[in-house]
Amino acid sequence: MQTHTTPTGNTVPPEAVVSLPRLLTQKDLAAYLNKSTAWCERARWAGEGPRFVKLGRHVRYRADDVLAWIEENAKRSTSEVAQ
Repeated sequence: MQTHTTPTGNTVPPEAVVSLPRLLTQKDLAAYLNKSTAWCERARWAGEGPRFVKLGRHVRYRADDVLAWIEENAKRSTSEVAQ
């Protein structure tokens, strides 16, 4: 069984290691999607954008949720009905 070494030099077993999600700010999301931050706010308010997490007053987007939202909105033709 392989162990992991922490930055402080301690070793931990693999089952104790967790992978934290990458969190994007509204500004990060807007830049990634080439949209305005106002669009992010409207999409969040209307329930049309990617899932988000509220951390106190702060809004964050998990990278996995953003990618899932992009996949959900992928279309093969402009004639496809919006869901």
